[in-house]
Amino acid sequence: MKKTLCIVLTLCMLVLLTACGSKPQEKPAAGFKPTLSINTSCSITIVGSYENFEALETEFDRFNEIYPNVQLSYVKLDDYNNILGTVLESNDKPNIFFSHPWMIGNEKYASVLAHMEELSDTSLGLNLDCIRPGLINHDAEGRVMMVPVFSRPYGMLVNNDLFAKEKINIPTTWAELLAVCDAFRSKGYASPMMGYSLKASSCLMNTVAYPMFAATLAENPEALALANELDPAAGEYMRPALEAVQQLIRNKCIDLAECDKIEDNYSKVILRFFEGDVPMMICTGDTVSGTKKRESQSDAFTAAPFAYSFLPIPMTEEGGYFIDSPSLDFSVNKNCDHLDMTNEFMRFLITDSALNEMASVKRLVTPTKDLSFDSVYAPFGQVPSSLIISPEALGIKDPLTVQIRNAAFRVGIGDITVDEAAAMYGNFE
Repeated sequence: MKKTLCIVLTLCMLVLLTACGSKPQEKPAAGFKPTLSINTSCSITIVGSYENFEALETEFDRFNEIYPNVQLSYVKLDDYNNILGTVLESNDKPNIFFSHPWMIGNEKYASVLAHMEELSDTSLGLNLDCIRPGLINHDAEGRVMMVPVFSRPYGMLVNNDLFAKEKINIPTTWAELLAVCDAFRSKGYASPMMGYSLKASSCLMNTVAYPMFAATLAENPEALALANELDPAAGEYMRPALEAVQQLIRNKCIDLAECDKIEDNYSKVILRFFEGDVPMMICTGDTVSGTKKRESQSDAFTAAPFAYSFLPIPMTEEGGYFIDSPSLDFSVNKNCDHLDMTNEFMRFLITDSALNEMASVKRLVTPTKDLSFDSVYAPFGQVPSSLIISPEALGIKDPLTVQIRNAAFRVGIGDITVDEAAAMYGNFE
């Protein structure tokens, strides 16, 4: 009898151990608890304009530790902005798609907006509080139809070691910036500040001008209304930004001919900075995101690595502006299949831990309140609130940005004067 009981107990233990061994591991993200059956089987597709999305695929893997039978995939759509509306209406509808605040109010994207789920609906349980409030766009009814997953500050990459080598302090004010450029030029640096090639785009001047123009509009609400309406009277409010661009070039802080030697506005900008003889490289956070990957691709940096950081261009005597705007938002297709699991994935993704981890994979800028997780971006976390400008919260619309970008470019290359640019507001295309 005892022998038989022992055999039965042994068999039971083997069954239990086998069952435990076949059960998938559950390692939910910090603060995330599944609300659906972990055995749910379905497919979720995210479409966008990126060639690849390695950072997102990392989150797919983490989500599958909780929901192993959910197949997640990312698909890049060619001519994304023009075909998105058609794709959302197709039989093979995506669950989540890239979206941008400039789509709101644009008739071309009316069908796209009609597919967006209201993500501020409390029943969905998304933790929107983890995102910096100025990044969240609200429509005319106060609804949130898109959620930022990355942000895009404007600023400059700084070669910290080069400043130390030349015994020059990193500038924190406009006067110091001009003096620092003079100091580097006296030591033989042809272009103390460099940036995007003018042959490829107008981004170099805009990266300098846009933050100051946005700050001027933030201080003058009546001007913001005029600027959004493309009223020529708003042109005068571009003047401080345009004069700053002009002064940097006239003072030879920026040598446009040197910038034009850079062959593209992404990889080659980074690799040029990694040559080690550029004190300051004007760019956006989108460019900085490529630095980690390209450290090993630069022979110069591999041979002589140096410490660098990204910080606001000090356009005022108080410091530099932190333009806190999203670079990418996600929206949910409310007409998609498996909407419950789609929202579950969004609830998983919109957390401090998931957004920070996704940003860190490719050195992108997190939309959360913690900017200290990557030392390169840490200076933006120290900008005083008085110098933080949130275009989405302010109400800056896309047509306005076209005006300052083109005005700054034409003033910068000497094609028109500041007076002429101010008078042309509303007519730049």
